[in-house]
Amino acid sequence: MTERVRCPPRSHGESSFLMYRKDLFAKAGLTMPQRPNWQQVARLAAKLHDPRHGVAGICLRGGPGWGNLLMPLNTVILTFGGRWYDEHWNPRLTSPETKKAVRFYVDLVRLHGQPRPAEVGPAECLRTMRQGKAAMWYDSTALAGSLEDPNSSKVAGRLGYAPAPVVSTASSGWLWSWSLAIPVTSKNPQAAWEFVSWATSKGYPKLYGERLGWVRVPPGSRMSTYQLPKYQQATKAFVAPTLHALDAVNLVHPGVHEQPWVGMSYVGIPEYAGLGNRVSAEISAATAGRQSVDEALARSQIFARDVVEGGGYRDQGGERESPEQ
Repeated sequence: MTERVRCPPRSHGESSFLMYRKDLFAKAGLTMPQRPNWQQVARLAAKLHDPRHGVAGICLRGGPGWGNLLMPLNTVILTFGGRWYDEHWNPRLTSPETKKAVRFYVDLVRLHGQPRPAEVGPAECLRTMRQGKAAMWYDSTALAGSLEDPNSSKVAGRLGYAPAPVVSTASSGWLWSWSLAIPVTSKNPQAAWEFVSWATSKGYPKLYGERLGWVRVPPGSRMSTYQLPKYQQATKAFVAPTLHALDAVNLVHPGVHEQPWVGMSYVGIPEYAGLGNRVSAEISAATAGRQSVDEALARSQIFARDVVEGGGYRDQGGERESPEQ
């Protein structure tokens, strides 16, 4: 079975943290705080931004998509004290706290971020960072292995890792998993189960490390992986920050306010994918300079209200009523 796998399956869990160039910080006489806040990050980005030499102060996702721009931005909104909805499902995308968070993010990436920020996603930021063209990057913990791979990254061995920046919360960051599943329509469910069992077994990370490199072993999948000496050695730069990031997330109460769903980088309702895509497109347009943040959030507020009114979300202690009730 293993000989036939050309594109290895990856199931892993991830949070988010701040990745930064220790060499650029040292050259500029700067120090990354142990627990940075977003205001400190913005000041550092301003000092490190060097477009004449092709180096952005920070790289951040700016392209549309609920799984693109909104993954990091939602954590910023929460730690600023903003939110999508209050505990009664009233949309809060135009609240002062949410506006402040989105303005901060948009201004940061426009002033001190990578070129054409409204077109950027994690793949573009990864390429930018690996090529040495950004001083900082706030994104998934699962991407650190690619940065520390000397075969593909110019900055391997020159990076530091700090917790997800905060403002009004004790911690921040997202929590996400990429998983393998067997569809009910599978014609060979037993063979599929054998494959999934193998791909999520203790032996898989060992095989992955031996054949493809220990630094790239899928993180956040099994605690036993973190006990492997070769993995510990290859990932010593980011293994402890990764575990800390995964453990620090408050899944139930990630922001300042109570929320009637569980989640921090998304709203845990079936309609969120469509809603998130529409809202992210508006904010991405603000990032591109085609409209203001206030205009983007005013439209987004309407989208968010349409979802709760059409989906039957009412004041039921976080429960959902059907529209017919």
